[in-house]
Amino acid sequence: MLFDTDVLIFVQCGNVRAATLVESAEQRYISTQTYMELLQSAKNKTQHRIIQQFLKEFAFTVLPFTENIGHRASVYVEEYALSHAVRAADAIIAATAVEHHLPLSTANSKHFRSIKELDLKVFKP
Repeated sequence: MLFDTDVLIFVQCGNVRAATLVESAEQRYISTQTYMELLQSAKNKTQHRIIQQFLKEFAFTVLPFTENIGHRASVYVEEYALSHAVRAADAIIAATAVEHHLPLSTANSKHFRSIKELDLKVFKP
């Protein structure tokens, strides 16, 4: 399963449901976009190390940004930015899930529900 940034932030804030969801996943993936968003939210190097350690301990695989992901994300922005407010970061995360044939777990269903080929797993905190 590919996890959206918000689910991992819930885990870091102590949300038991989010932690259970992550722990129950057989395989854990995040997009490069999510990795960057997590690091960007850190206030110092210590928090960077905590984030990196968390990802390592739970065996997350960071999926790289590829040409196909970039192209698909661009299409999503062209198709859905005006009608459904799909932003570039969310388009990249969705494209990563679709390109790797992975379900996407997120609490922000409104950011992704317009993307028909996405296997969306809505997390309710």
